[in-house]
Amino acid sequence: MPDKSNGYEEYAVEFMRRRNAVIGPNIVRGWAASFPPGAEILELACGHGVVTQLLVESGLTVSAVDASPTLLRAFSQRFPAIPTECAPAEDFTFFGRTFDGVVAWGLLFLLEEPAQRTILRKVGNALRPGGRFLFTAPHQECDWIDILTQKPSRSLGAAAYKQALYKAGMDVSHGVTDEGNNYYYFVTKSGS
Repeated sequence: MPDKSNGYEEYAVEFMRRRNAVIGPNIVRGWAASFPPGAEILELACGHGVVTQLLVESGLTVSAVDASPTLLRAFSQRFPAIPTECAPAEDFTFFGRTFDGVVAWGLLFLLEEPAQRTILRKVGNALRPGGRFLFTAPHQECDWIDILTQKPSRSLGAAAYKQALYKAGMDVSHGVTDEGNNYYYFVTKSGS
């Protein structure tokens, strides 16, 4: 059976040990603060809950998915009341509902291009009008090997992401780079 976690199940314990919680929190907090209290947020590839902690502290209502059973178990121990599903994001049904916001920190570029495009389309369908999407991927088109899993990673680049998002009914408003050189895309779904 193929590993739908892109190697993160095999390296889950190492990932939890290495995940730097001081990279990116200010950007995620700022994004989270733009929602009213209780807004419904979906976190794709939640891992063991580093980003989730910021969302919860911001007063948001979170649902989460991850393809690694080990990471999701650690997540559920930390956040037992948060609804979760163990599934790869590209196959996930988004709980059959819509959300005010979706966040995907460190996910898209781990996947092959068709899976990335599928996720972007699904996010467009899962966001309510005016909903927002925050994701990370390098601004430039590039390929590299993931340091942890040694599997290929690929950024489609800003132009391709903008085009795919536009086709999914979303627009990129701006982007920003954090202290770890992670690039964040701030996206809004059309409508009010």
